[in-house]
Amino acid sequence: MKLNEPFCVPAACLLSIESALSSRLSPAMLSLHPLHQHAPSVLSIRPKASLPFCPLRHSITFNNQAAIFSPRRRRELYVRALDAAQPFDYESKLAAAHFHSSQHLKIAIIGFGNFGQFLATTLVRQGHTVLAHSRSDYSDAAKSLGVSFFSNPHDLCEEHPEVILLCTSVISIEWVLSSLPLQRLKRSTLFVDVLSVKEFPRDILLELLPADFDVICSHPMFGPQSARHNWKGRAFVYEKVRIGNEESRISRCEKFLDIFAREGCRMVEMCCEEHDKHAAGSQFITHTVGRVLELFNLESTAINTKGYEALLDLVENTAEDSFDLYYALFMYNKSALEMLERLDLAFEALRNELFDRLHNVVRKQLFEKVQNSQDSYTWPQNGAALSSSALVVRSQDNAQPYEYKGQISDRFDDNLKLKIAIVGFGNFGQFLAKTIVCQGHTVLAYSRSDYSDIAKKLGVSYFSDADDLCEEHPEVILLCTSILSTEKVLKSLPLQRLKRSTLFVDVLSVKEFPRSLFLQNLPPYFDVLCTHPMFGPESGKNGWNGLSFVYDRVRVGSQESRVSRCDRFLDIFAREGCRMHAAGSQFITHTMGRVLEKLGLESTPINTKGYETLLSLVENTAGDSFDLYYGLFMYNVNAMEQLERLDHSFESLKKQLFGRLHGVLRKQLFENAEKLQISWER
Repeated sequence: MKLNEPFCVPAACLLSIESALSSRLSPAMLSLHPLHQHAPSVLSIRPKASLPFCPLRHSITFNNQAAIFSPRRRRELYVRALDAAQPFDYESKLAAAHFHSSQHLKIAIIGFGNFGQFLATTLVRQGHTVLAHSRSDYSDAAKSLGVSFFSNPHDLCEEHPEVILLCTSVISIEWVLSSLPLQRLKRSTLFVDVLSVKEFPRDILLELLPADFDVICSHPMFGPQSARHNWKGRAFVYEKVRIGNEESRISRCEKFLDIFAREGCRMVEMCCEEHDKHAAGSQFITHTVGRVLELFNLESTAINTKGYEALLDLVENTAEDSFDLYYALFMYNKSALEMLERLDLAFEALRNELFDRLHNVVRKQLFEKVQNSQDSYTWPQNGAALSSSALVVRSQDNAQPYEYKGQISDRFDDNLKLKIAIVGFGNFGQFLAKTIVCQGHTVLAYSRSDYSDIAKKLGVSYFSDADDLCEEHPEVILLCTSILSTEKVLKSLPLQRLKRSTLFVDVLSVKEFPRSLFLQNLPPYFDVLCTHPMFGPESGKNGWNGLSFVYDRVRVGSQESRVSRCDRFLDIFAREGCRMHAAGSQFITHTMGRVLEKLGLESTPINTKGYETLLSLVENTAGDSFDLYYGLFMYNVNAMEQLERLDHSFESLKKQLFGRLHGVLRKQLFENAEKLQISWER
């Protein structure tokens, strides 16, 4: 091989070249270039001018051929190319891998039931090494999650996990801790519990664990049902009960807490005593209401309100938890019994408030009066329209000549709009008026109180005299009065000043009673539509889309104009996105809301999703007057039965709690007596 010709070197020899030349050649003397596009793994070495003087001769053997670098030619050699010979930064890679692994923990889950598996899913996904032990065999579930399952706690402890995560029930925590072979663990191991009460397990951990073990008491305020999608925004409460001063132990504690912070949890550091005080309301009351309603057998209906949907969700979220969990909330939280007593008193106070206003004689007379009036006149079936002959329009007003406007499209648009008189312009009347005005309808209003200023702001014509209102010939009379005053208001209206085909509509929360009032007090030539918007100013403040609107065409004339008018009125709600449907679930929703209102529930730093539901329920129902709630009770023949069923469900739940508590005390009593008897015999 001639020195003035390039020669090839296999890629494997690159390191040999680098080693041989490093003592005499600077990096600037070497340049890399590809020798051939099909041979990227060889390099070309070509003599280069101005090789510095070198007193020694160097030779390197490539493919059994010697390459002699003669100093006399004063040319340096350079490498032009080699793709495969890219430098590899081993130190950076090792450092990155070490940092990555240093952020992960080896965590042993003791108690691999429903909640343990729920936590393990996220731990494994974050890259932590997870071990598990449980009395029951969950080896298959562990394998599917990527968790190592140990049926023997000695085997698990000999793996030296950094964290012991206790996911047992509060009832069994003392027994589980006592059964663990602590001597097989590292003496600095971190113990963490995730129980729903905190004072009791904290005291157990401090009593049974040697002082060289670290302790965190924590409570994820969520579970497999409430956080099945993600943990974002959920509260995670913790107290660093005992953490060693060494940097490694402090760092390990922070890495464990970071598991929940990385998932978006709200990290709340709080002492165990304060936690239990808040949890007695936010958790125990939530589970109590959920279990009462579960015993009540709530079922979804075609006209669920927003509040009723919230109660159904609450039942679903609490029904997944075992009764042992609920019992532990009661048994091991010293504030729970007080909350149960307050709930009992609140329910009793609400019943007394209802019954104080209810007089059986008045109630009996009320329904007898309605029944007699129905018997004396054969009314059409519910929802059926009277025949056209029965609803002939005789009003001279309807015979007035039509003023031709010349614009057919304008006439069509005008025909779509209604002149609606709202009788009872309080909170709910104003709430409906805003949307009706926005849709372009003409709105008139009348009320006993003076709402003229509010009406003006809303673009509504206000009338303080009912005669003046009726002389405006509104097409629709929309009654937004309370159910208690409906009959009085209806009788006070000067019906003779209205067109005889006027459509009367109510928006009351019960339907049978107002329907009977309409049929009893309105002449047969008036149309009747009974409706119930299943929402109010609070639940519908952000729009009516998806909310239920129930209606019953009680009596609508068969003429096209009257059918069209009824449809146009209903279209007001359909255009807002309401689910147009008919009544049953409101009384229970309002009852629970008012019971909880009497409890004086307040938001806490550790609100659960269920507790937020209860607070929203209170907010939605508290804005309604007691007259509305009393009307739901008084004028719905099923309300009394529902109230009794609710009372029975609550009593059944209390019996379950106190029955188990009595069993525990009884067992302790007999065990103590037996021990005393043995000591006497000895």
